[in-house]
Amino acid sequence: MVRVRLAHRRVLVTMIGLPIVLSLVAAAIAQGRRAESSSETVAYDGNFTFTRLRYSSGRFGGFGGAWWAHDYPAADRNLSAIVDYITNMRVSLHGTNVLSLVDPRVYENPILYISEPGYWSIRDDEVPHLRSYLLKGGFVIFDDFDGPDQWSNMAAQMARALPDHRFIPIGPEHSIFHSFFDVEGIYVPFPGIGTRPNYQAIFEDNDPSRRMVALANHNNDLGEYWEWSAEGLYDPDPSNNAYRLGVNYIIYGMTH
Repeated sequence: MVRVRLAHRRVLVTMIGLPIVLSLVAAAIAQGRRAESSSETVAYDGNFTFTRLRYSSGRFGGFGGAWWAHDYPAADRNLSAIVDYITNMRVSLHGTNVLSLVDPRVYENPILYISEPGYWSIRDDEVPHLRSYLLKGGFVIFDDFDGPDQWSNMAAQMARALPDHRFIPIGPEHSIFHSFFDVEGIYVPFPGIGTRPNYQAIFEDNDPSRRMVALANHNNDLGEYWEWSAEGLYDPDPSNNAYRLGVNYIIYGMTH
């Protein structure tokens, strides 16, 4: 897997602020709000491509969509646009990826985003692939789930791949919250629910001083903020912090 050395644009962000950055890219991200992609994958070209995990665990609500696809594709495209604009990373803006764990192309993508892991079920044939991906340098982000039952399901699936690892609570002092932005407001409320986020992570050898291999945004839904940012559905402060956190997660995953 490729890691990058990143040149930050901290001066730009400090001078004009993230709200103005969001307005500058609003036209680009708005068109991804409900647009249908002609393909769920893009050809690998060495650029960072936002990659979402597909799994087969039923449908959500009365909308007929899959749990893995909640906030897709707008959230994925919008965060990609922000990362492209405010960093010097080379980012794929012509599409994003949706891959299963058994697809060998997951190894071309150092970061996997898993939505609604409270309903995620990992198949027997996927277990060794997830373990291999994580131990070879991959990073998984869990988002959009809440409550003890959904936590228990997610943790049980991860335990199948990494039975020798455990989740460890992390707070504002961890470097992932400072990898690009120094995020002061990490406890972005769950949109529409308002629960306080619970951040926990898995580290190599269960050592918090080593590389993080998985991050759980429990009691939160950052993807909801990313999806609806062009419409201004939610207040600016939590929306901006949701983007700051997303950028930090990508930078951390690409540099560790």
